[in-house]
Amino acid sequence: MSDTLHGAVEELWPELAWIESTSLREQVTMTWVKAFERSTLDPADLHEIPFTLLVPDCPATFMEHKRCVVHIAKAGAEAMQRFLGRALTIDLDTVIAGAILADVGKLLEYEKVGDQVRQSTRGKHLRHPFTGVALALECGVPDAVCHCIAAHAAEGDLVKRSTEAFIVHHADFMSFLPFKNLSG
Repeated sequence: MSDTLHGAVEELWPELAWIESTSLREQVTMTWVKAFERSTLDPADLHEIPFTLLVPDCPATFMEHKRCVVHIAKAGAEAMQRFLGRALTIDLDTVIAGAILADVGKLLEYEKVGDQVRQSTRGKHLRHPFTGVALALECGVPDAVCHCIAAHAAEGDLVKRSTEAFIVHHADFMSFLPFKNLSG
């Protein structure tokens, strides 16, 4: 494992500290490390590249979007726990880990060529929910978190989402759809 990449991931994601389980926190970190090891992107690129290729000239960066999603998901889960906790169990670690990992597969779906980012050959065959789950499983991430990764995008419309997956899905779309709406 690259200590440099490990430190870079921790710098990208101060929200890792919100994960109470030390083993889950390390599994999430290692998933990002593994993604960078296999990607043409480096940690600094995530502060520059658009978070989506589906919005032409997307003005928000990958990290702006992703950190927003994590914050929305955590705040939403906490509100649900406060008001619905008697009737609905929510695992906050699963929500936070799922939100942090939801787009980790984009590091394999995207490729950097010069200063341009485009969909990779792999990305044309396997969208980021699939490659994200593969990376996470390799790092021992629990199935409940992998479910959040798999179900966060449109592919998740075909499965029964867990409560945590619904929270991550809606947090992601809250930070995506307004940009999609602006573009078209």
